Amino acid sequence: MTEVNFYDATYIPECKLTYSVIAVIYNGEWLFVRHQDRSTWEIAGGHIEKSETPLDAARRELMEETGALQYNIECIATYSVNKDGKTGYGRLFLAEVQKLGSIPDISEIAEVKSGASLPENLTYPDIQPHLFRKTLEYLKEKGKI
Repeated sequence: MTEVNFYDATYIPECKLTYSVIAVIYNGEWLFVRHQDRSTWEIAGGHIEKSETPLDAARRELMEETGALQYNIECIATYSVNKDGKTGYGRLFLAEVQKLGSIPDISEIAEVKSGASLPENLTYPDIQPHLFRKTLEYLKEKGKI
């Protein structure tokens, strides 16, 4: 069983943060990405490199995966995923994109699509709905929806 927990955006776990995940809004719709090696959809994101902060990683992944050129980005929460007895930590961000460019050639993303809600065919169906739900809660708390 997979357990997803949320913490304050500034929470720093004892082990390092591994992932930055970015919920993306563009023109009033959500953007989702499809990795070139998969047929499933994902919320944008990826690994935090050794030289990066979680925010640096979020900005890099946002540009690499969606082609975002102009945007506002903010941290929503720190989260943990406990699966098969192992726990990993990441940061969840929200990006409101004003301008998209092309997806860079270095990107592993084959396709970007927009929609009003989370797609059904998810790469991580035991994790992504929790992250999406937390994003919606955050937007409601801020009076943005």
